[in-house]
Amino acid sequence: MEFHESKTFETRDPRTGDVIARVAEGDKEDVDLAVKAAREAFDHGEWPRMSGSERERVMAKYAEVVERHADELAALESLDAGKPLAAARAVDVGECVGILRYFAGAADKIHGETLKMSRQLQGYTLREPLGVAGLIVPWNFPAIMFFSKVSPALAAGCTVVVKPAEQTPLSALFLAHLSKQAGVPDGVINVVTGFGPTAGAAISSHMDVDVVAFTGSTEVGRLIMEASAKSNLKPVALELGGKSPFIVFDDADLDKAVELAIGGNFFNKGEACVAGSRVFVQEGIYDRFEQKLADTMKSWVVGDPFDPRVNQGPQVDKAQYERVLGYIEQGKAEGATVLTGGKPCGKKGYYIEPTIFTNVKDDMVIAREEIFGPVMCLMKFKTVEEAIERANGTRYGLAAGLVTRDIDVANRMARSIRAGVVWVNCYFAMDRSCPFGGRKMSGFGKDDSMHALDKFLAVKSVVTPVHGSPWF
Repeated sequence: MEFHESKTFETRDPRTGDVIARVAEGDKEDVDLAVKAAREAFDHGEWPRMSGSERERVMAKYAEVVERHADELAALESLDAGKPLAAARAVDVGECVGILRYFAGAADKIHGETLKMSRQLQGYTLREPLGVAGLIVPWNFPAIMFFSKVSPALAAGCTVVVKPAEQTPLSALFLAHLSKQAGVPDGVINVVTGFGPTAGAAISSHMDVDVVAFTGSTEVGRLIMEASAKSNLKPVALELGGKSPFIVFDDADLDKAVELAIGGNFFNKGEACVAGSRVFVQEGIYDRFEQKLADTMKSWVVGDPFDPRVNQGPQVDKAQYERVLGYIEQGKAEGATVLTGGKPCGKKGYYIEPTIFTNVKDDMVIAREEIFGPVMCLMKFKTVEEAIERANGTRYGLAAGLVTRDIDVANRMARSIRAGVVWVNCYFAMDRSCPFGGRKMSGFGKDDSMHALDKFLAVKSVVTPVHGSPWF
């Protein structure tokens, strides 16, 4: 699609704050053009009329094209989002290809049911593509989230309008370009770059968009639900914020627990909705855990994401950098103790030292609100019952992790914590085969796994009379 005018905005390199490129600033008129193209492709185009196996072949070709351009995509993710290049290449790009291939394989496995009716009737269900899907993706995992939304929508037979985050628009534009090389038909994938209050709002309130899937903040999720209610009551799927607990019991392997806590907090600079930022450690192991944690963090390297020695790159932009630093100052003011970090680093760019607070109370702002940065709250607990109560003492319900050798404790905790996923003796153990999504104010609906197809499919019942059948 072509934008209706030449208005642009800047996307900046978080290493320096310098401008990388100017990107077309789409608004309501551009969204209208994209939705019109997607509607035409859905109502009259070939994509929903292909067999599942035909869509599978095109999506598999798309995965091959993305894989061939892995180096370029990884570089874009590092440049635009501040991700360490090695991680972007191994994790982000690898996951993109894997997600796309998974849902390519799902395209011919969408089935209805034959119903056992109570009268002389024959019934069955069809699972039909909903139509035009509006997909609004975040800036922390731009390429992964592009495919987490786009892939199940394509497998279901929908056409899509994607709005990438204004902080990280480059990978979505590149991926749309690659889709053409793979033979995805015109109008099936449309990308509109722009801002949430304009382009995002236009998608959410559009009368010809049939479903919206969004990943981002709880505050924006509310606005999307409101827009749906005020427009065409389109179904909405939301993957929102989190303040996830990571719980370490006395019997845990200390080295493993520390490793998981660090990865669960500081992977991707803490810019992760599932970050295990509330670390609860049982009192019998607490002192050793705290010391081991502090010692281990001494070797953590913050710096240029293109340097292979670096563990942590810059925050995504100046606004997020200042927001995280504001929370750090809030934690200090509330009386929490800085164990490590606590300040910015580097002469330019948006770098922050990985920060660990001790002496944190559950009612402190840093323990309640999602910071979305490299900040850990380290707290002590005594009993299983206390751990359950404090883990659930949050408005969010996205994820949780625990480390224990006791299977009874593990089972009790897994069943007691109100979250969409509980990781036992692991963290960030995400997989395209495993449903992912939250509860409470972390949203609803699932990404990944066959469950992700549900938000893009409508169930239709078909019933006919049956006369003279020898059985029912």
